[in-house]
Amino acid sequence: MIAWVGIGANLGQARANVLDALARLALLPDTSVLRASSLYRTAPVDSSGADYINAVACIDTTLAPHALLAALQDIELAHGRERPYRNAPRTLDLDLLLAGDETIATDTLTVPHPRMHERAFVLAPLTEIAPGLEIPGRGPARDFLPLVANQAIARIA
Repeated sequence: MIAWVGIGANLGQARANVLDALARLALLPDTSVLRASSLYRTAPVDSSGADYINAVACIDTTLAPHALLAALQDIELAHGRERPYRNAPRTLDLDLLLAGDETIATDTLTVPHPRMHERAFVLAPLTEIAPGLEIPGRGPARDFLPLVANQAIARIA
């Protein structure tokens, strides 16, 4: 399955945490990182704290979506991720954005990610590495970029 993972951090060594997360994705069982975006600096959206460092990775994996989510949460925990309240600042956040062309809606996982089309910090890195990508049920990801043009974002690497 081809999956897309959003990566972000704004606590601690945010840049190093994002880069380490990319490395750890490649170490997951039967998983390889096919592409990774540049790093981006963004202001918090529906959150607080310092600016975020964000990226998106495209992976090829045999892990089922719920197993992949569990593996992503394990990587977050290895970075000391805490969840004191919704949208709290974080040492690392890994979001399963897309899992093939699947649509999933369970108590623990919603794919496509329900707000990915509303976030410049997802859309800019995603369209950098996959300009023609379609969000199932919504259309081309690039079509949503004008709708988030008011969200500050800068490519940094």
